[in-house]
Amino acid sequence: MGRKLLFFDIDGTLWDFHNAIPGSTVRAVHQARANGHLAFINSGRSRAFINSQELLGIGFDGIISGCGTMIEYNDEVIFYHRLDNEFVAHVIETVRSFGFRPVLEGRHYLYVDDDEFGHEPYGKKLKRDLGDKLLSIADNWGRWEISKLSCATRPNDHDACMHALQDDFEFMVHSPEVVEMSPAGFNKGSAIRRLCERFGIDAADTIAFGDSANDLAMLGTAGTAVVMGNGSDVAKASADIVTDDIHSDGIYNACKKLGLI
Repeated sequence: MGRKLLFFDIDGTLWDFHNAIPGSTVRAVHQARANGHLAFINSGRSRAFINSQELLGIGFDGIISGCGTMIEYNDEVIFYHRLDNEFVAHVIETVRSFGFRPVLEGRHYLYVDDDEFGHEPYGKKLKRDLGDKLLSIADNWGRWEISKLSCATRPNDHDACMHALQDDFEFMVHSPEVVEMSPAGFNKGSAIRRLCERFGIDAADTIAFGDSANDLAMLGTAGTAVVMGNGSDVAKASADIVTDDIHSDGIYNACKKLGLI
């Protein structure tokens, strides 16, 4: 078997929603890399929010973060798309005019305002997980360094807000209360194409592992789409292989079936 590029979502794929990583997943990544394949994290999270030493300690050849807006290979940043701060200010004002509350996401920091999130469980989680990497939007006005954002939303205003910004962003609606916004033309699939070009590898020789709607661009771009048994129905509808769930050795069993290990 020739060298393959492997792409792994984080939440629901590499680890569960308590951030527990199955030992079989670690073994699968190690064995696949030992067999000459390249393994990449491919996440919607911006780089500032990929900081778990347990996760990074698995050992990956690279990290795609921020829905394809940043790519690292061998600990070197080989691509980064930063949003212009004058444009970001316009976006903040626009989403807030529809009652949305923004979370700005960058390579070093995330930015939220305490009066919008400080008393909510999500705001407390960000403070706990990010510490001094979580900054105030207002206190850093015009000095942000971001590549994408997410918003807590008002369901009735989804369509109006997305229409106002439709030329500038791709929208992933996770629920009536959460929407993720990446710059137009950037998603988990665009990063796969960029790396295929760099390595001279056909997209047919890529394999993506995911579990949810925000993996659809990645699953649709990769030569082989693997969806976890615990994945959503919409993700499974895009799968070439539906493997076992995360705690039933889903990644390991799929890698075995595909001859990667």
